[in-house]
Amino acid sequence: MNTEPAASTHRAIHARPLDGTGVRAGHPVHANLTAPALTALALQRNEGTLSEDGALMVRTGVHTGRSAQDKFVVDEPDSTADVWWGKVNKTLSPEKFALLAARVRAYLQGQELFTQDLYAGADPARRIRVRLVTTQAWSAQFARNMFIRPPEAELADFVPDYVILHAPHFHADPALDGVRTSTAIALSFAQRLIVIAGTEYAGEIKKSIFTVMNWLLPPQGVLPMHCSANIGPDGDVALFFGLSGTGKTTLSSDPARTLIGDDEHGWGPDGVFNVEGGCYAKVINLSREAEPEIWAATHRFGAVLENVVANRHGRLDLADQRLTENTRSCYPVEFIPNATPAGRGGQPKHVVMLAADAFGVLPPIARLTPAQAMYHFLSGYTAVVAGTEKDAGSEPQATFSACFGAPFLPRRPEVYGRMLADLIAQHGAECWLVNTGWSGGKYGVGSRMAIRHTRALLRAALDGTLVHASYHRDPFFGLMIPDSVPGVPATVLDPRAAWADKAAYDATARELLARFEKNFEPFAHHVGEDVRAVALKAA
Repeated sequence: MNTEPAASTHRAIHARPLDGTGVRAGHPVHANLTAPALTALALQRNEGTLSEDGALMVRTGVHTGRSAQDKFVVDEPDSTADVWWGKVNKTLSPEKFALLAARVRAYLQGQELFTQDLYAGADPARRIRVRLVTTQAWSAQFARNMFIRPPEAELADFVPDYVILHAPHFHADPALDGVRTSTAIALSFAQRLIVIAGTEYAGEIKKSIFTVMNWLLPPQGVLPMHCSANIGPDGDVALFFGLSGTGKTTLSSDPARTLIGDDEHGWGPDGVFNVEGGCYAKVINLSREAEPEIWAATHRFGAVLENVVANRHGRLDLADQRLTENTRSCYPVEFIPNATPAGRGGQPKHVVMLAADAFGVLPPIARLTPAQAMYHFLSGYTAVVAGTEKDAGSEPQATFSACFGAPFLPRRPEVYGRMLADLIAQHGAECWLVNTGWSGGKYGVGSRMAIRHTRALLRAALDGTLVHASYHRDPFFGLMIPDSVPGVPATVLDPRAAWADKAAYDATARELLARFEKNFEPFAHHVGEDVRAVALKAA
């Protein structure tokens, strides 16, 4: 449970909170304040309001999702050959980055500041030390919730490995700073520095550090993963890959299993570990009955709620999407009663890939061969759910995101794909593809897969029932579909049977196959013949 002491309300726990940041204090600096202190200051500074349950409610302005087009990596000699340059990682010259960083530092020196010293990585051998400098109390509380809070004794001599300069109200100048707009998220591996400017959306803080871990861990023999993870009663670890909105947080928060973490993990020789110390759940239409753990974590003091609407008494309306569909709840992982405080588990027994299929043609579950698992990992098919990224539109759009996390990959996807294939082979993990998207028709015609059916399918997969089940092969996607699953209607298991118009299903399936084929072309020459043999083709 969260044991944040109220007694630390305004006491700085670090005597030199700006060391290593390049920022000089011109105004008060609040170092490592706890949740009660940060909440009090956020309210005092009119940064947010309280819900009736005591959660801190904030709004993030025009940026209600990540600004993926405004992410930059500095082009530096020691890293340039290994960075996956292009749409995901746009280049920024060292000179332009130096100017941007200097301008942000000058801006920060004129502000009241909040700093937090935190860890990323529950495995002490793999963790990094992060120092956040921000102008907002609520952003400091977000980071305190999301990352791992060191024991107080470890703060006195804390030296950061990476620094985040967070200036949400500073506007970058494209002409001066070499960026696209007034918003910039820029990362220098050589300087171990992240600059975030012009956006209040706090997801940029957590995903910037995830990008760093995606850079640092592979050379250490550890696969960084955009996935949630939990542990069964027999110690069996399951991983759930997927983009925002596909169910990673919801499906891993299972009362019958112990939660390791909901979004970011590493998998290496010693098993799985959480990168974070908190959860960042999407809460639009959150159901108390279907998702009781996340509901309870959202309705309590210490949680930070982004763009969630409440009435004048502070009662939350989780169905209200007037600000965005991408409403978020950020809370420490210990708010989930059955979470492991260690944030670690053994070698995974199951690897689950979640796809929110907007076309409605994929089966609700399929068993994958190791070659198929690598193919679907590199493909990363899902849907961009409305609001998750700025300018994503008002409806889900079919998309492919390599490794189920392309926006956070500084290295080429094949690097991570090969590591996953080797780990699956080494530990004999069972692999599954699960459609948490639409059934009975594409988006706008069919309906979203019922969560009770998805939970029943996962129970059967994780408890071994489906390992010994009988299967039939889907004629379009070559996927092995179980003939029956307890608690799931046969018409749900067979995606074509769920469509009233079979000809429309066939046409839609062929359309999606063509998209798979086109998307995989850049990867075809970087994988083995076994993976090329299972690659989907429109013909």
